[in-house]
Amino acid sequence: MEHKAGFVNIIGNPNVGKSTLMNALVGERLSIITSKAQTTRHRILGIVNGDDFQMVLSDTPGIIKPAYELQSSMMGFVKNAFEDADVLIYMVEIGEKELKDEAFFNKIIHSKIPVLLLLNKIDKSNQEELEEQVVLWTEKVPNAEIFPISALENFNVQMVFDRIIELLPVSPPFYPKDALTDKPERFFVNETIREKILLNYEKEIPYAVEIETEEFFEDEKIIRIRAVIMVERETQKGIIIGHKGGALKRVGIQAREDLEKFFGKQIFLETYVKVNKDWRSSAFQLRRFGYNQK
Repeated sequence: MEHKAGFVNIIGNPNVGKSTLMNALVGERLSIITSKAQTTRHRILGIVNGDDFQMVLSDTPGIIKPAYELQSSMMGFVKNAFEDADVLIYMVEIGEKELKDEAFFNKIIHSKIPVLLLLNKIDKSNQEELEEQVVLWTEKVPNAEIFPISALENFNVQMVFDRIIELLPVSPPFYPKDALTDKPERFFVNETIREKILLNYEKEIPYAVEIETEEFFEDEKIIRIRAVIMVERETQKGIIIGHKGGALKRVGIQAREDLEKFFGKQIFLETYVKVNKDWRSSAFQLRRFGYNQK
């Protein structure tokens, strides 16, 4: 039996459902899902294995025009996603009419690899609007196969999955067949804590935050984790901690509950907050946190 394997890279504007789709296809919760834009900062691989295939899915940050160094690095991950894809998934949502970066859009319509255009969130539309959108995107991206889906409701996701398998090139696997992702455990600790900050704080606070797991000790029954929440200013530190530490405690409780589900073990989570001035604009700090890697 021939074995197929390839990289399937998901791109699109912020908040169109890329992470929801990735998690639905992988069957695991690897990517942060919130209603806020720019939730995904890194390129996260999710690996789906079958007897005769390996699908390496890549969730990428939403396409934006960068305003500071961190966002430039995020768009670097998107650029890389074009370069090593065997199948490109371009994701849009009902009502959307354009990609926010013309250069990326030109790459999509001139792509030499298969493009699947997924029209997401169709559960929020009616038949007439859906038909209009299909016509619009067929004209805009004539080289793409169009699939109306609802990633959240899992509608037509299996159809997309089956089509991807058909399009994968014949190849041996790129990763061990029991691998789920290319990221280490500490990455998912960081992302889980960051997700809770996105959900619990407003305005600029979540975007000024980066998480670093300083300690990760795993025993047979418990994992002990010490993580630092980095902010850019003293005023942000006070907001993260909250009155009598209440806000930080809430984040810790929510993160611990999710981490216990993810790792299947009891979690002891210790968090504290530290000011790391203007880290989003520092090339050195961004490299330290896994951005700007060339």
